[in-house]
Amino acid sequence: MADEKQVAVECIDVRREFQDGSRVIKVLQGTNLSVDRGEFVAIVGASGSGKTTLLNLIGGLDKPTSGTILVDGENITKLNDEQMSEVRRHKIGVLFQDQHLLPIFTALENVEVPMLLDDVPPKEREERAIRLLEMVSVDHRSQHMPHELSGGMRSRVALARALANDPAILLCDEPTGDLDHKTGGEIIQLMRALAKKKNLAVLAATHDPETARMADRILLLRDGVLVDELVSDFFKSSGVDVSTRDHDKEISEGPST
Repeated sequence: MADEKQVAVECIDVRREFQDGSRVIKVLQGTNLSVDRGEFVAIVGASGSGKTTLLNLIGGLDKPTSGTILVDGENITKLNDEQMSEVRRHKIGVLFQDQHLLPIFTALENVEVPMLLDDVPPKEREERAIRLLEMVSVDHRSQHMPHELSGGMRSRVALARALANDPAILLCDEPTGDLDHKTGGEIIQLMRALAKKKNLAVLAATHDPETARMADRILLLRDGVLVDELVSDFFKSSGVDVSTRDHDKEISEGPST
């Protein structure tokens, strides 16, 4: 990983409004965000605060009403649909809460899908997919179908798939929502380690205080604006003391690729 920091995501005065009849719903109101490669950032906030909207904007699935979004230095707000699809294939990985693995494909084949769309030769596809499954410790289940895997294993396969084309950014929307506490913690630790190992930015929208505690930074989305590190108020009612986060905790990086 390079010593000099590289900005992977930058949002500048991003606003998103929706029209509901005669009413204008202002979801994001001048949101600013900068995330470096190698950084794991958790975004927290009440339901309906706009966390998923923000991830969709960064992922190019939606366009802001105004403002600028830079992904790995490229202004995606000026791109057409075809150009944005190209950026998503090469620079953005997405980890869904429901995994969205293709049920008729094996774990290995699911990881190969993004490379198939990018015309990677078959032998290279398979070798890269195996390395990714090794990295997330499910290579021994490479020939299993999704229904034959536990929830944690499916999440690991989905994570490997999200990294298939070596993205600059990994977007995660409630990545531990369907997992038990122990398994969810393992997935978040793995994501944090991979952010450092593969020098990618990880943005995770979450309601889970334990997930947030493992991040390098926690941002609170409130009233359409991201507020840096003002998370103690958000978690106060649950009794979680976010000040005890250990930013220096070492996490195993796993096998190299």
